[in-house]
Amino acid sequence: MAKESSFDVVSQVDLQEVDNAYQQCARELTQRYDLKGSGAKIDFSRKDAVFTISAPSEFVASQVIDVLGTKLVRRGIDLKALKWADPQPAAGMSVRQVGTVVQGIDTDTAKKIAKDIRDLKLKCKPLVEGDKLRVSSASKDVLQQVIAFLRDADYGQPLQFVNYR
Repeated sequence: MAKESSFDVVSQVDLQEVDNAYQQCARELTQRYDLKGSGAKIDFSRKDAVFTISAPSEFVASQVIDVLGTKLVRRGIDLKALKWADPQPAAGMSVRQVGTVVQGIDTDTAKKIAKDIRDLKLKCKPLVEGDKLRVSSASKDVLQQVIAFLRDADYGQPLQFVNYR
């Protein structure tokens, strides 16, 4: 009998790189001419992986998000890994916006990915294991086809393929 090959589908973000992008963004907010005296500021809780932007208006908050986005992209972080909530009114006519860094694949998304893999009608077996998805098959070629399919599909978050054996 042939040996089973497998790989894991995960969604992980390097929080050190996110923290570095946050530091660069915070520095640019104090130096950039159009944001210097605006009162906009950004905070990052590494423990919770949450950004909090405080700004005098929604427009300035969107500018801060754009600055953060450019810093994240330069550091190799996919912008799909950030989920931004709607701007909330804060004290003194300002707004507050919260963004969460997505870590792991939630159960609904994992089930959808597993169903899509099963619908390919290939000889492979997707299995949901917590916040990751393990795909196993006797043929490595089938696993390569599944990886190619998942790279082309969009599930609203970045996917990585690890533990390929």
